[in-house]
Amino acid sequence: MYFRRQKGSKYNATKTIVDGIEFSSRKEAKRYKELSHLLAVGEISDLKMQVPYELIPAIKEPDTFGAKGGRKPGKTIERSCTYVADFTYTDKDGNFVCEDVKGYRGKTGAYSIFVIKRKLMLWRYNIKVREV
Repeated sequence: MYFRRQKGSKYNATKTIVDGIEFSSRKEAKRYKELSHLLAVGEISDLKMQVPYELIPAIKEPDTFGAKGGRKPGKTIERSCTYVADFTYTDKDGNFVCEDVKGYRGKTGAYSIFVIKRKLMLWRYNIKVREV
């Protein structure tokens, strides 16, 4: 008999639920609790989670027009490149803060992709992503 072992997270992160919200890791859930407390006591405001930013728009072929005048949208050549911030908020001094919770910081893989996206965030939106 063959048993298939269930595959765990790539970086051994444990999904955690806090206040009915599922987080990718215990570290991210812990940071949410800290930020929720700061929000409750008025240290921060406008707390948002999983905020998407488009870094590079999708690239499409030009639209074509049929013989009867109908427009046919062009095919997507390359999909858009996006970054999803774990948390954004405004601190008590009125500064906008964008945070990303990081656990494993290896030289290859997901962290190197994050570094590129962090640089694109600064270049495109002038937002410096804070690693926690």
